[in-house]
Amino acid sequence: MLEGFILKIKQYRKYVASFLVLIMVLGIFPSLNRAHAEDILNINADGAILVEAETGRVLYAKSPDQVLGIASMTKMMTEYLLLEAIKEGRVKWDQEYAVDEYVYKVSQDYPRLSNVPLRRDGKYSIRELYQAMTIYSANGATIAIAETIAGSEANFVKMMNKKAEELGLQDYKFVNSTGLNNSDLKGFHHTGNLEDENVMSPRATAKLASRLISDFPEVLETASTPKMKFREGTDDMIQMENWNWMLPSLVYGYEGVDGLKTGTTDFAGLCFTGTAERNGTRYITVVMNAKDAKGNNTNKKVRFDETRKMFDYAFGNYSKEELYPENYQVKGKKTLPITKGKEDKVKIQTKEPIAMVVKNGEKENYKPKLVLDKKKLNDKGELTAPIKKGEKIGTLTIKAEDGQALNFLTEDGQKNIQVDVVAADDVEKANWFVLMMRGIGSFFGNVWGSISSTVKGWF
Repeated sequence: MLEGFILKIKQYRKYVASFLVLIMVLGIFPSLNRAHAEDILNINADGAILVEAETGRVLYAKSPDQVLGIASMTKMMTEYLLLEAIKEGRVKWDQEYAVDEYVYKVSQDYPRLSNVPLRRDGKYSIRELYQAMTIYSANGATIAIAETIAGSEANFVKMMNKKAEELGLQDYKFVNSTGLNNSDLKGFHHTGNLEDENVMSPRATAKLASRLISDFPEVLETASTPKMKFREGTDDMIQMENWNWMLPSLVYGYEGVDGLKTGTTDFAGLCFTGTAERNGTRYITVVMNAKDAKGNNTNKKVRFDETRKMFDYAFGNYSKEELYPENYQVKGKKTLPITKGKEDKVKIQTKEPIAMVVKNGEKENYKPKLVLDKKKLNDKGELTAPIKKGEKIGTLTIKAEDGQALNFLTEDGQKNIQVDVVAADDVEKANWFVLMMRGIGSFFGNVWGSISSTVKGWF
């Protein structure tokens, strides 16, 4: 009787202990999840992202894959397609555009829409239209460029969506060249419904900005122009002030900012794709539908306030570090065995240094990851002579010490922090006599080993 009572007490203890453990787990993990989900920068926007431009490493993101309105940030795609057409010789800077009815009507809608007014019978060079689009976000000028490249805006929109796919963007839809709501196109919209607008995710927007800067860095020469007079010296002269008020000489100037594109519509809210460079390190930021602390999105300053938070965080907390130098050898993998060679092993090392932006004080949190080319190795993990000095043997990349994957703008972003691992020396193939003698030695070595094992077995 007493033994049964004691047994029940022990069982109850197990249940109580299990229950307490469950309570602790439920208590701990929500806090961990909250900490993980916590917005460390408290960015007041529907979506945002901060990226180091060279490697595409994402340092901060808020709803990065949510599809949102992009307004005039659209013009980054129009810029890309124009600069590509210039490079390929399909369009010339001094080429003239004759204004049609569509472009005329849109360009005359100012200051409600950002524009430089274009004359119905006027002719304008592609260069001055590009400057008006890039500096002043002029919508009529943008449509003129689209028509020049593709013959019509409808054809140009097809090019935009096709190029987005080629660039590996996801979560996007283009219905016009400007980023305006289709209802503002004076009845000339050709794609989508009357109330449609262009949309992208913060991640896709950052990808587009990254490719624009990388493929056509000259865009920053114009994007960083704080002020310019359109048609200076004529009756049509208009002062264009860059809508990017974070350019160093403008009202919310920030050191290093030299681009890239603002955007504003009722649907998209206040948007801005920014970029800044200091000491050779460039960052790209995107904010979409930025707001103040009360949730209002009427003051254009707020998109720059939220962008400033990200730039301050990046420049204040991260720096580019050379994690492993040229000719670096991984501990425990400094050599590889070789078969049929004059030597039985060869040193392997990195061809170039490997660097990445890391948070201050966290350099030691990253470790090397060596990946050997399996096609170079036999079943025993050996290389086969001959081997040439500098021959690629594999790659070295970086991994976080805690095993967590590093976050990049693209799926293959890890390759941006990857270098080749090569043979440090030549290893010639051994001649037939040496190979024969090795074979004989190996044969007798195996025979002797078998005899030794047999004899040991007797005892």
